[in-house]
Amino acid sequence: MALKSRLEVLTKDDLLRVHEATLKILRETGVVFHSEEAVEIFKKNGARVENKTVFISREMVDQALATAPRTFRMRARNEKYSITVGEGFLIQPNVGPVYIQDLDRGRREATLEDYANIQKLCQASDVVDLVGTIPVDPSDVNSNDKYLLMMYEALKNTEKPIIGFCANTQQVREQLDMVEIALGQPGFLLENHCTAVLVNSLSPLAYAPDTLETMIEYAKRNQVILLAPCIMAGVSGPISLLGTAVLQNTETIAGLVLVQLVNPGTPLVYATASTSGYMKEATYAAGSPEAMLINTASLQMGLDFYHLPVRTMSGITHSKTVDCQAGYETMQSLLMGMMSGAQMSVQSLGVLDAIMTTSYEKFVIDEELIRRVRRISQGIDTSDEALSVDVIQEVGHTGTYLSHMSTFEKFRSLWTPTVSDWGNYSDWKGSGSEDVVIRANRRYKQILQNAPESLLDTAIDKALLNFIEKAKVH
Repeated sequence: MALKSRLEVLTKDDLLRVHEATLKILRETGVVFHSEEAVEIFKKNGARVENKTVFISREMVDQALATAPRTFRMRARNEKYSITVGEGFLIQPNVGPVYIQDLDRGRREATLEDYANIQKLCQASDVVDLVGTIPVDPSDVNSNDKYLLMMYEALKNTEKPIIGFCANTQQVREQLDMVEIALGQPGFLLENHCTAVLVNSLSPLAYAPDTLETMIEYAKRNQVILLAPCIMAGVSGPISLLGTAVLQNTETIAGLVLVQLVNPGTPLVYATASTSGYMKEATYAAGSPEAMLINTASLQMGLDFYHLPVRTMSGITHSKTVDCQAGYETMQSLLMGMMSGAQMSVQSLGVLDAIMTTSYEKFVIDEELIRRVRRISQGIDTSDEALSVDVIQEVGHTGTYLSHMSTFEKFRSLWTPTVSDWGNYSDWKGSGSEDVVIRANRRYKQILQNAPESLLDTAIDKALLNFIEKAKVH
């Protein structure tokens, strides 16, 4: 039981045209890699290099695609939360917001406590599959130590597969070491995929130093790379939606080749995060229908042409508060992401203001939207039993289905909301006329109140804190 078709914007011939355009750009224009180590890796494997510009051949692309896995297992610290990437519709926390927002204190700079709170909400959620990353960027800790403290809070408050942070070589190694300490098994990462990292190319046609150092270190440790060009059509990419999809594809394939040269078989997710520019201000447009049209084309490339796991950015809005605009823009991209075949989604949990803010209340509301979308993705039962001919004939012309045994057997399988109000008007008015934001505010507070103090074993917790103190010294 599932939807019978996906949303598609490209034909099979179009997919081939995008691929051939990508190969032409890689071969003739090349991609700039701002890392001596990355450039040397390409040189040793026969690529033509001019300064930092690497020209990638068709053969190198074919070889990389041959070793990149189509699906893979991500191991969680608690095995019941382990996931298969490349199946279903997985949800990860937001990446990038610097502000936190709620009804009580409004919009403000996020703190490490807010970061920990989001991790607790993710752990408690039945729709969130991965944790970590940067759902809010804490403003109250030293920037040099931030990555250590965020990783600690994620490990302390969650047991799901974790997403780390793009950083320099030393900082990335320390993050991976912390994950291994939490797992309690030295060397475990080399044989198991336990953590991922999101990296963005430097559009157009380049990669920044920290991004490359992160990619190389994760590949060396056999961990997952979520590679997501973040291009604005008309600003950092062509105004043509197809042109931006071509640029996005070119940067992704260039990164894929590097990762597979470092360690063939390293899992890489073909991720998309592009949108159109808001041309009145030459800025990012978060509520655009064109964003998911660009990304739908790229999802088709990743899924149908390259046979890679795919992830997209869906659930975004430009609204500054939890209002009607936030609802329809969020559902627009969330539903399009699912229907386009995305197997993982980001920016789907409380995001506001073009990914500048995470809202506690919207986090809870968006959980319900995700549940709605997942239910839609299941389609309907089309079995002979589901035709219900015998039930219809049994009830006949004057009976009722409400008391029929078939209803009693299956009524609990119908989808019901968690924060939306489906009761009658009188009951709603009598209970205080609360809107959904007020109910969501109460719900997120209850979840945090019930969250455990720590999910770490005492000895592991102590080992992690000791590791952090030593890392701070260096």
